[in-house]
Amino acid sequence: MSNDTAAVTGQTPDDLDTELAAIRAVVASVEHAQANELVTEFSALFRADAIWTTGDGRRLFGRPAIAEFTAQVLPGASARGRATYEVEHVLFLRPDVAAVKVRQSGFTLDGELWGQGTPMYVMTKEDGAWMLTANQNTALKTD
Repeated sequence: MSNDTAAVTGQTPDDLDTELAAIRAVVASVEHAQANELVTEFSALFRADAIWTTGDGRRLFGRPAIAEFTAQVLPGASARGRATYEVEHVLFLRPDVAAVKVRQSGFTLDGELWGQGTPMYVMTKEDGAWMLTANQNTALKTD
């Protein structure tokens, strides 16, 4: 990230590095929770009133709906393979609001790439912690 982003948000470069590390840690927690089928830990990453649109277009409103959906689809998912998540770009809309573009890659148990996604996470800083707030998971076209 450039110092231009720090100037826009009013943060020092050190503050910016700290915030970026915290945001990356949330994305790493998404990967960890999904890989280990941790429904409660995954759901806890969302703000209570979060919006989540799944990769297949289901619209979920609020942490309870997100938890219910996740409890249906996450258990057993690791038997089919694993997904990795990498922060590609962070745009601070305000010091406490960030649009986070993520590269998602799905792999079979044999390590073969089977698909990619391009989630967008709008994250907000709540009581000092970054939370998933308004999120869209989208499959990446590879043609």
